[in-house]
Parts: sequence; C-alpha cells; structure tokens
Amino acid sequence: MSISFKPLADRVLIEAAPAEEKTASGIIIPDTAKEKPLKGTVVAAGGGKKDEPMTVKVGDHVLYGQYSGTEIKLDGKTYLIMRESDIYGIF
Repeated sequence: MSISFKPLADRVLIEAAPAEEKTASGIIIPDTAKEKPLKGTVVAAGGGKKDEPMTVKVGDHVLYGQYSGTEIKLDGKTYLIMRESDIYGIF
C-alpha cells in the first residue's frame, strides 16, 4: 500500500484494526456498542526528533491508548495520526 502522506517529527499514521464483530461466545455486537479498537498497523512514520529517533516503522502492529490520536481521512480511508509516545508497544 502506498500513501501520499508523510508525518512530521515523531508522528505516525496508523490504520486501525477493525472493531470486533462478535464476542468470544458468538454474540453479534451492534455498531452502537462496538468499542474503538486499540490495535493498528503503522502505514507512515515521521523521521523522529533531533535527539529521539523513531522506534516504530511502517508495517509494525502496535497497541495504543483508547483516546489517542486524531482521525483523518486520506484517499477515502480513515486513519489515526498520533505521536509515537501515544503508542504503548509493538506486537
């Protein structure tokens, strides 16, 4: 996938994983009750700050905070842009 957006400094662009459609026991979750996903894939990353190089790279699967980032639309898809410090870890 090629995206024509380059985050600056310590920001990353994340494609959120789809929300769960069913519970573990098979109950279908309606759209109004779906929780915001906390996992995603890095699709673009900035170059880091002068004294802080980036840890994450394009293709990394990451876990981030529930209220992290800002939703933006690019080429008809919704992404999250956030600072690398909002990412908790890499899978």
